[in-house]
Amino acid sequence: MKDKQLFPGYLIVFLFLFCGFSLNGYEPGWTQKGVASWYGGKFQGRLTANGEIFDTYQLTAAHKQLPFNTVVRVTSLDSGLSVEVRINDRGPFVKGRVIDLSFAAARKIGMTGTGTASVVVKVIRQGDGKTYHHEKRLEKRPAGGQGEGEANWIQVASFADAANARRLRDRLRQKGLTVEIEKAAGFYRVGIPFSGAAQKRNRISYLQSLGYRQLLIRSCAVEKEGAH
Repeated sequence: MKDKQLFPGYLIVFLFLFCGFSLNGYEPGWTQKGVASWYGGKFQGRLTANGEIFDTYQLTAAHKQLPFNTVVRVTSLDSGLSVEVRINDRGPFVKGRVIDLSFAAARKIGMTGTGTASVVVKVIRQGDGKTYHHEKRLEKRPAGGQGEGEANWIQVASFADAANARRLRDRLRQKGLTVEIEKAAGFYRVGIPFSGAAQKRNRISYLQSLGYRQLLIRSCAVEKEGAH
């Protein structure tokens, strides 16, 4: 009798696995309704919960429980507009809010002015939950520059797609700037090297005049592809 009572439970688990159902409940089609907010500003350039460097100009978002790298479609019930984002951070930690969008994603659905919007979140592709170890290795600069570990690079933007990074690099080079692409943790970061405080100020001022406001001053990691 004991074996017969346990059999239905084993059968249910087998059917779930055999049919490809996701046991964590976040398979494509899973939806959630609530309030979305957006973040940027002081968070630009900081590490996200999955180990990436946050770039508010990429289509990403923070969610409290969805696996990292899950792609969701966020539809504003106020504007009717939608945007697809990848989950790479945790939050928002404000009662009643279900997702925290990057500035770029918030702009796509017309909520940057209001700060929040009522939305429906729908899973398009379930993520693998992968996290990244941020590279701490820094290269030594030649004489006349700055030593290992010192800021020597103005990061303009970061992309998951190398082609997008190269397009921005080419646009900036047309403006007369020396531009490098740093590859680290699966991302392509576009930056402007500098030597000394005066050159840093001049290049920041010039970049801001071109419309690039969210700049990050940091050291450049080892692997670059500035010549391509």
